[in-house]
Amino acid sequence: MTSYILRRLLLMIPTLLGIMTLNFVIIQSAPGGPVEQAIAKIQGIDTSATRRVDSGVDTEIIQTNNGGGGSSQYRGAQGLPPELVKELEQLYGFDKPVHERYFDMLGNYLRFDFGDSFYRDSSVVDLILEKMPVSISLGLWTTLLVYGISIPLGIRKAVQHGSRFDVWSSTLVTVGFAIPNFLFAIMLIVLFAGGSYWDWFPLRGLTSTNWEELSLLGKVGDYFWHLALPVTAMVIGSFATLTMLTKNSFLDEINKQYVLTARAKGLTENRVLYGHVFRNAMLLVISSLPATLISIFLTGSFMIEVIFSLDGLGLLGFEAVVNRDYPVVFGTLYMSTLIGLILKLISDITYTMIDPRINFEGRQ
Repeated sequence: MTSYILRRLLLMIPTLLGIMTLNFVIIQSAPGGPVEQAIAKIQGIDTSATRRVDSGVDTEIIQTNNGGGGSSQYRGAQGLPPELVKELEQLYGFDKPVHERYFDMLGNYLRFDFGDSFYRDSSVVDLILEKMPVSISLGLWTTLLVYGISIPLGIRKAVQHGSRFDVWSSTLVTVGFAIPNFLFAIMLIVLFAGGSYWDWFPLRGLTSTNWEELSLLGKVGDYFWHLALPVTAMVIGSFATLTMLTKNSFLDEINKQYVLTARAKGLTENRVLYGHVFRNAMLLVISSLPATLISIFLTGSFMIEVIFSLDGLGLLGFEAVVNRDYPVVFGTLYMSTLIGLILKLISDITYTMIDPRINFEGRQ
């Protein structure tokens, strides 16, 4: 197992290199970079106009010529002194050739040096550490609830396959899967956060303004009080796939010959289910763990963070892309990719813990 883990760790290097290279090419070639946005602000142009250019709408506003100055490779730079444009390029690191910027980025990222944000007075590492508690809070409790609900529910649906409980629960699961979690979030706000009916839960943040004045028990209660609605919205939209995967995995195993043999030996149904079926059926569930965690911690939490005004990694990454804050974009991308690869390795190791018959060492 040690050699397999070592091989997987070494394979992470070209994987990270390929992903960062592809995204570097895509982002660097996109119009409306930080220099262009700085020029737009100097010209007194709303940055939304710059974003309209990014989406392919050629707006005449940013091509304004104030007279004087020379030509420039940047849209909207007409009329600005070339020295000012060069200072902006130097400020954002665009005074170097593309290949030099690329290799500088790789060298810095090997040392986990992601640089400083273009638009925030902070380093990328500090920003990630600052926003991480919010995303961890949402992701951790959502994951625990999703797995805590989905696995027992999936097992019961498999055992009672075709029953009234199975039919009605499948209907509810399908509805939860079909409706995006941000719609559930809006519905919860309307119902329980002072929208139109009850005002039982707070609408924003993870803590109240008087957090420091509360007792330890009061802080714990206040924390979960703020988490109740966003986590509920994420759980409702996340557990359907895992529930059906668990059910189908158990159904497939229950119909196999070894289960019939175990029952013929007089073993109890619980012993058959949890002593024999569980270990084999959970392999498929574990294989989906990395994708589930990445979805919950990153992509799945973005809209929830926006709706409930939770300043986490999802919102940070989105704002960085919109503002062309390249250090933050690449830093969050690098960390999320690395975490995803590590989670995938952990899931493979968990395979061997659940089923010792699996031997990755023997794979070529």
